[in-house]
Amino acid sequence: MQITLLSHTALNVCSHAIRTCWQSFEKGDNGGEKDKELIDRVGNKFKHASTLEHLNYTFYIQGISRALLQELARHRHASLSVKSTRYTLKELRNEAEFKEFDFKRAERYLVLTQNEKVDNASIKALENLRLILQESISLDIAKYCLPESYKTELTWTINARSLQNFIFLRSSKSALWEIQELAKALFNALPKEHQFVFEECLQT
Repeated sequence: MQITLLSHTALNVCSHAIRTCWQSFEKGDNGGEKDKELIDRVGNKFKHASTLEHLNYTFYIQGISRALLQELARHRHASLSVKSTRYTLKELRNEAEFKEFDFKRAERYLVLTQNEKVDNASIKALENLRLILQESISLDIAKYCLPESYKTELTWTINARSLQNFIFLRSSKSALWEIQELAKALFNALPKEHQFVFEECLQT
């Protein structure tokens, strides 16, 4: 899994939005300590979380499973653009035969769980898919054979309020192991000066 922060909103946009309510712009310091304290107090401590919706983050998320992609789809207040399956299927079509325990090559296409039985089943499914791709079957039909462990990537945009909710729910020990890793990786990818908004959401 690889997370890249592509863009983010400056903190002073959020503090400006908060100060709009009371017309207290003269008290701001352009995203400095005064503004950070205001954002923390209003957005976190007072729970006026709608003010945090002015902060947006766009991530490039690579190397996650389709199982995790389904989990992401449950978070409504986020936008995602996913790599077309056709591109990776074209790559798989040219692969040589996969065998059991061929973990190193399979990792190019699959998220492995470190459970040997599960990972072997995924590799067998991958080989079945590769064989189907040798036939004259359209990629749109062949992708119905994709295992849930098949890797994908996406560009994901989310506001701070929704990201707080995501990190809180998905860093829990009861969450899918892979999405726990994602929640922590997203937090670590944030600019240091923004992490205070999310620190209390992390369940470590």
